Amino acid sequence: MDLIRWTLIFLVFALIAAVFGFTGVASDFAYIGKILFFIFIVLFVISLIFGRRAS
Repeated sequence: MDLIRWTLIFLVFALIAAVFGFTGVASDFAYIGKILFFIFIVLFVISLIFGRRAS
């Protein structure tokens, strides 16, 4: 769950930077958040697959 927390933190940073007009920084934070989100989804699916197989 640590990865999803970092994804949400980068999402908040991106929103705050966008509000203050730092478009370059906001897009960087959004890009990092998007990457972390997809990594989280992949790890979640893998854990579902192997978790069901073990039980």
